Parts: sequence; C-alpha cells; structure tokens
Amino acid sequence: MNAIAITLHLLAAVIWVGGMFFAYLALRPALVSHALLARAHVWAAVLKRFFPWVWICVLVILATGFYLVFHAFGGFGNLPLFVNLMMGLGILMMLLFAHVFFAPYRRLRHSVEVNDEGVAGKAMKQIRVMMLINLILGLLVILVATSGVFWFYD
Repeated sequence: MNAIAITLHLLAAVIWVGGMFFAYLALRPALVSHALLARAHVWAAVLKRFFPWVWICVLVILATGFYLVFHAFGGFGNLPLFVNLMMGLGILMMLLFAHVFFAPYRRLRHSVEVNDEGVAGKAMKQIRVMMLINLILGLLVILVATSGVFWFYD
C-alpha cells in the first residue's frame, strides 16, 4: 500500500509542478506579444482548466503524505528532517496556491467578465509572481524529496 501512496503522491506533485513549469516558462512568454486583455482572457481560460487539477493534486498530496507519515514512518515523531522540510515547503505551496485561487485569480476572472484592463494586469502580475515562487518551492521540494536522504544521512 505504501508503494501506491508514494506513486500517487509523486504523480500529483509532477502534475502540479509540471503545470506551473509549462505555464511560467512556455505559455507566459508565448503570450507576451498579445494585448493585455487578450492575455487575460487566455490566462483565465487556462487557469479555469488547470486549477481544478491543482485542487485534486493538493488533496492527493495531503492524503498520501499523512498516510505515509503514519504507515511508513510510524508517526510525526519518527520523521527524518528532510521529510519535515518537504512537508513544510509543500504546505507553504498549498497556502500560496489557495491565496492565488481566492484572491488574484478571482479578480482576474471578474476583470475578464467586465473587460477591466487595469485590474486584469494587476491580477496577472500577482499570479505570475506567486506562480514563480511556488514553482521554485516545488522544484526545491522535488530536490529535497529525491535527494534528502543523501544530504541528511550521507
């Protein structure tokens, strides 16, 4: 059962971090030459499709992570330092995502509905900055998760 939990945990992380990597390093630069409101409409449509997947990933990561804490490690008192670090960074990522979802993304959706370029630009900037922070954190979590045992126990 631990193998299934680890596999689901990893797949959810890959989907979430990979989606941010694509959005930030491929989609964003491809849209730069378009008008601001056109970019806002595309971003609103893309995020409308991506964010439900992120919510699923967050739930899967939390469920499998807590399952593994108790079934693979025997509880929080037995966690290695790198697992605590991975968990702390992951929870920070989830909180940042929730903020993006409930604040700037909400403003972006509304600005697209009413064609408000000023609000759209500000919302997209906030989303861009927080997405970059979460992308860096996500890559750091992957680094810690895959090499932590070697850094902390070698």
